[in-house]
Amino acid sequence: KLSKIKNKHQSVKVEKFDISEHKEIENFINKVSDKLENKIDILINNAGVTSDNLSIRMKEEEWKKVIDINLTSTFLLSKNVIKKMLKNKKGKIINITSVVGHTGNIGQANYTASKAGLVAMSKSFALEYGKKNINVNCVSPGFITTNMTNKIDENYKETLKSRIPLDRFGDPKDVANTVLFLCSNLSNYITGETIHVNGGMYFS
Repeated sequence: KLSKIKNKHQSVKVEKFDISEHKEIENFINKVSDKLENKIDILINNAGVTSDNLSIRMKEEEWKKVIDINLTSTFLLSKNVIKKMLKNKKGKIINITSVVGHTGNIGQANYTASKAGLVAMSKSFALEYGKKNINVNCVSPGFITTNMTNKIDENYKETLKSRIPLDRFGDPKDVANTVLFLCSNLSNYITGETIHVNGGMYFS
C-alpha cells in the first residue's frame, strides 16, 4: 500500500523503523526532520500490538511488550517530535487509542492499560503545550474491519455487532476521515479530546 501511495504521489517519502528500539527513536526523528527541512507539522501514532491472556496467566514479558510498543514508544516519539514542533511554534499530534481503553476487555489487561494510558498522556501533553500552538488529540476506534479483527470468531463477531447501534463494523476510512479532520485547520480549537469512532458502541 505504501509503495502505491508513493508511486501516485511523488512527494511521499517512506522510512522503515522499528519503534520497539527505543534508543533509536531520537535518531530516527532527527533523520526525518532533516529530510523535511526541520518542519514536522503532524504526528500520527498508530502502531499497536496485542498479546492477549487472562491477567493471572499473563507473563511479565507479554505485559511489557504491549506497554513498551503501544505506550512507551508513543511517549518517546511524541517527546522528540514536540521538540521540533516547539521550534516551529505549531503542530498536531493524533494518538490512535481504542474503545477497550475506556471499557476494559477480558484477556487484554495489557492492551487496555496501554490504550487508556494514551488518553491520559494526550491530555497531559495538551495541557503542557497548548500555549505553544500544539494540539494533541485521540481517535478511539471501535471494531473496525482490519486484519486484527478478521481473526475474531464469527459467532463472537455477531455478538459484538449486536452491541453496535449502527449494526455494522467500521471501515478503516471512518477512522481515516476523523484523523484527517484532526490534522486539518477545521480542528484548530480542539485539543485534549478523544473522538470515538465506534458506531455508538460506547458513549463518553
